[in-house]
Amino acid sequence: MSNKLTIEDIDVAGKRVFCRVDFNVPIENGRITDDTRIRAALPTINYLLSKGARVILASHLGRPKGLVNPDFSLAPVAEHLQALINVPVTMAPDCVGPDVKTLADKLSAVEILLLENVRFHKGETDNDPVFAAQLAELAEVYVNDAFGTAHRAHASTEGVARLITPAVAGYLMQKELKYLGDALADPERPFVAIIGGAKVSDKITVIKELLGKVDTILIGGGMAYTFLRAQGVEVGTSLVETDRIDLAGELLQQAKEQQVEFMLPFDHVVAAEFSANSPAKVCSNDDFPTNMMGLDIGPQSIAAYVAKVSSAKTVIWNGPMGVFEFDSFAAGTLAVAEALADSDCLSIIGGGDSVAAVNKAQLQERMTHISTGGGASLEFLEGKKLPGVVALNDI
Repeated sequence: MSNKLTIEDIDVAGKRVFCRVDFNVPIENGRITDDTRIRAALPTINYLLSKGARVILASHLGRPKGLVNPDFSLAPVAEHLQALINVPVTMAPDCVGPDVKTLADKLSAVEILLLENVRFHKGETDNDPVFAAQLAELAEVYVNDAFGTAHRAHASTEGVARLITPAVAGYLMQKELKYLGDALADPERPFVAIIGGAKVSDKITVIKELLGKVDTILIGGGMAYTFLRAQGVEVGTSLVETDRIDLAGELLQQAKEQQVEFMLPFDHVVAAEFSANSPAKVCSNDDFPTNMMGLDIGPQSIAAYVAKVSSAKTVIWNGPMGVFEFDSFAAGTLAVAEALADSDCLSIIGGGDSVAAVNKAQLQERMTHISTGGGASLEFLEGKKLPGVVALNDI
């Protein structure tokens, strides 16, 4: 997917550019509480403006399910963006229609038009060709800078790219594809993958894909207990996917056959209830209480995992080591984050809860790359083709 045209490969001067961004940001009482995704799009927006493009931005926000809902309006984003970029930002009344077309046609090269939430129309998530054609009427160039939605074949991410030529990648899209693509294609070794989260079923494909590429896999989170059960370890009332125990055993066998080190926690922080206030204790695999559940990896496992991270040259991390939202069960996840921050390895944080954990630890600036797309980065790691990337023009 790295053979795609980029914004630097084309001439945008004086042209109307439909730029798909990911402005799906948290908003409370009309104010944006985290503008990370908006700031991530600024390099592409600034480049387009500097080259004389007439910039039309499109994004979704939340899940309004094809209905107009003021709670999901992008109007607060327009105001916030204007303050960040110091360029006039006009908020469109909709994302399609004659009024929007007029605004797009009259747009100058020193202002931005932000379209209203594309998911106010059912045609967006249906990738309806009629809706895609209406969006395509607005511009002469298509830029996709929304990696976080690239795994969805929606009208503004895939449909429009088929109708406008050229269709190219923005800087954020390039960055995501470079880091994730290079890590999988030609990693500096040792190459370690840290995979966490609640369920094995959510990460089966990515584990299978990584088994052929990494030197070591470190497993944490609820999924560890399904793997431990596959090894015959009793894990009390911990989360176990009983219908996945055999599969977990098969993955362990595959790792052995492929000479991939597959590390599971051997001590645990356990509690009787899934609660922030539930009294915690540490146990080993050999003395796991029958009436307690594992909610974090234990101190000895933390030390072993940190040692592996510290000696690695490339690390991909997707998923927490425990219930990091509860302070009593956050030590494993935060220790991994700190080990990555202290290491000189190429560190790629693969979206979702891992990003939230890094942010909680305030270590964002010390990671090599933090992916803006949870689902998209996971599907990329699984080896799947991303529709929003496939639709872009090849070099």
